[in-house]
Amino acid sequence: MRIPRSRSDIEHLVPGGRDGRRMLWVSFTDKAGSGLWYGTSALYYTFVAGLAPHEIGLLLGVAGAVGVAGTPVAGRVADRVPLTRLLPAVHALRAAAAVGILFTGTLWLLLPIAALGSLGDRSASVLTKLYAARVAGPDRVRYQALQRTVVNIGFGIGGLAAAVALAVGTGTAYRTMLVGDALSFAGAALLVLRCAEPPSPVRVVATAATAGGEPPLSKAPATGPWRDRGYLAYTATEALLFLDDTALNVGLPLWIATATAAPHSLVALLFVLNNVLVVLFQVRLSRLGDEPRRAAASLPLLGLAFLVAGGAMAVSAVDSAGIAVVALVVAATAFTAAEIVHAAISWELSLALAPGRSQGAYLGVHGLAQSAQRSAGPVLLTSAVMAAGPLGWLGLGGALAAVSVGQRTLVRRRLDRLDALERPGAAAPQAPAVPSGTVTVSGVDYGE
Repeated sequence: MRIPRSRSDIEHLVPGGRDGRRMLWVSFTDKAGSGLWYGTSALYYTFVAGLAPHEIGLLLGVAGAVGVAGTPVAGRVADRVPLTRLLPAVHALRAAAAVGILFTGTLWLLLPIAALGSLGDRSASVLTKLYAARVAGPDRVRYQALQRTVVNIGFGIGGLAAAVALAVGTGTAYRTMLVGDALSFAGAALLVLRCAEPPSPVRVVATAATAGGEPPLSKAPATGPWRDRGYLAYTATEALLFLDDTALNVGLPLWIATATAAPHSLVALLFVLNNVLVVLFQVRLSRLGDEPRRAAASLPLLGLAFLVAGGAMAVSAVDSAGIAVVALVVAATAFTAAEIVHAAISWELSLALAPGRSQGAYLGVHGLAQSAQRSAGPVLLTSAVMAAGPLGWLGLGGALAAVSVGQRTLVRRRLDRLDALERPGAAAPQAPAVPSGTVTVSGVDYGE
């Protein structure tokens, strides 16, 4: 990636103009603060709030369950409310939750506060992605790659500061991290308020209808994503393909500690490797998803990365520290490759397979895939994959490779139907009389 040398270079590099660049600063500010808190939250609840381990588990479990609702709710609201008003409100909610945690030490008061914070976290995630899609337009995949790079840099900086707090180990140090987290949300809200509202497909359709130039797909009433079985099936496969996140953050550390001869210090080094690889290659590999057909064609590459990762994890169980270290480095690299490739593919397809006028609602439902994976993924890996030993990792790699190929078939069929409807002379979609066994999205029959 060429290093920008001037303001014009930067403007060319970042799609979306000034508002696109500002939103990258929003992402950096947000994630730098999140890095402060994620690295110290468990110890804060232990040593500052005085909670027992089972109480911390309950707190995080409840907060995570409530947070799942954030993506579909925020996505649906975003189709009706300007993002530059909705997103600052969500960041303000997150800041208020952080302050509430700071002044609360009772589990039953922390439960609703942490739940609101989790709801805000998941809502902010989908709203930021939606803003990126609207402001970057056709360059949305490259913009998302830049955004992921910035997010990883922010997390890295926040994580380094959190490491300092952990080394100090005082209640004041932990409280300072929480204050920094709250300030980052406040700063992100202020930055969003300086951004202009990007064009929304909902308003474009409404304006065209008013002017008498209504596009064909707007003539039929839009249905929600919950009735679109094709998109729901795509989202279900996404929940499985997001398992690279749990594999890296939960499975890899636990496997190193319990099933390999590798030193435990390797965990920190592999996290650094993951961040470095994402920063170096996310933008370069964004071309894999720069249009829907290419994204679908790249899915077997994702499956190959999962196969290599699963095989390397299985090999790492041998009784040799040297071989285990090499295998774990290969596994971490392969899981990171899966993360990078899937990010480019998923970002493009989650939007390309959704009708423009309901983009927010559809993207909100797609966000449930990541939320579901974060809730069920740790249980799946610890109780099934790791319990089965090396064969469990081989099975996981093979299963995820199969899901990748299956998703390619699903996506291609949906894209073929879209292409057929867009050909000259194709019959205009009709709103009434939808045959049994099909589902209509914005008047378009996608089938199952």
